[in-house]
Amino acid sequence: MSFSCGCCRILGPVLFEYDTPRIVSIKSRKVGLINRLVQLGILAYVIGWVFVWQKGYQQFDSVISSITTKVKGVAVTNTTDHGVKIWDVADYIIPPQEETSFFVMTNLIMTLNQQQGRCPEMPEDSPHCISDSNCTAGEQSSRSNGIQTGKCVPVHNSTAVHTCEVLAWCPLENDVNLSHHPALLKDAEQFTVLIKNNIRYPKFNFTKRNILPHINGSYLKQCVFNRTTDPDCPIFRLGDIVREAGEDFQEIAVEGGVMGIQIKWDCDLDQSVSKCVPQYTFRRLDNKDVQNTVAPGYNFRFAKYYKGPGEVESRTLIKAYGIRFDVMVFGKAGKFDIIPTMINIGSGLALLGVATVLCDVIVLHILKKKTFYREKKYKYVEDYDLVGNSPACETP
Repeated sequence: MSFSCGCCRILGPVLFEYDTPRIVSIKSRKVGLINRLVQLGILAYVIGWVFVWQKGYQQFDSVISSITTKVKGVAVTNTTDHGVKIWDVADYIIPPQEETSFFVMTNLIMTLNQQQGRCPEMPEDSPHCISDSNCTAGEQSSRSNGIQTGKCVPVHNSTAVHTCEVLAWCPLENDVNLSHHPALLKDAEQFTVLIKNNIRYPKFNFTKRNILPHINGSYLKQCVFNRTTDPDCPIFRLGDIVREAGEDFQEIAVEGGVMGIQIKWDCDLDQSVSKCVPQYTFRRLDNKDVQNTVAPGYNFRFAKYYKGPGEVESRTLIKAYGIRFDVMVFGKAGKFDIIPTMINIGSGLALLGVATVLCDVIVLHILKKKTFYREKKYKYVEDYDLVGNSPACETP
């Protein structure tokens, strides 16, 4: 009997009690002011931040884009090694096309008339040797230019310095010192690039390109991007790109670098389509640390092959230094949609309940008359019929 009574006392409040909100009007200037200020702050957040700034009434989609580039410009060089040479797009754009990027060669080390044969290893790439016992036939390393033959030979007919002989493309490249200061193709600063960018927002079936409708053929032939006078022109001077990124073109052209061309498409499709235009920004992407000059810039090697006298395969090896331009497209588009609008309105109305909770905490736990207000806030009503029908749990 006592066990069942205990169960009734424990389960009774859980199963047989019902709480209903009670409205109490408290005449307090302090509490009323706090309540209105909290409600005002919530309304400002919902209207100002969610709907106006974040456009909470819109559905959004991310941009999908394609990029094609076309560089133009001609340079002339006159050096003691190669004489007068004209450089056009086919010479300095390597490779001719890349995905969302292009490389412009601005400096180089050229090794002419290489043929496969035997030659001494470069002193900078291999330790010096004294006799053939210091060289191992068939050995190679990541820094060597070929495979050792097992012989120790003089370098450039010098009896003072000897290195191991290697099977390689001879004569070997000497890239210890970059001799061209300023850069050989310093005129590349005046080259221009046409960037054609097509974008699409699949969710809204919206397409556009950066050659805007008001740009005609005659304008495109003579315009160059200028943030003030020609902000919509898709033709950019390479020197201007580097300069807007806060860099010096002639300095970066010597050993190369990586530049970023950023195209931002943020479109509000509830407004006129003519307002959906690209915004261009530029920055340097590779780290430039004046205190750490190890492996600076950007370079790579490629070769041009041909048949020499006697149909012997020969090549010209070029170590190309230059600037790689990466074109990055990003952005989003928004358009009115009833679903996010209703969700954000519902969330805002739910947040208004925070004002009531905060004021209840102040009234019931902080104010001096908290006990009085608590008595007015809560009222307990007993179900006497239920108690009268449970004699087994009464105290005799």
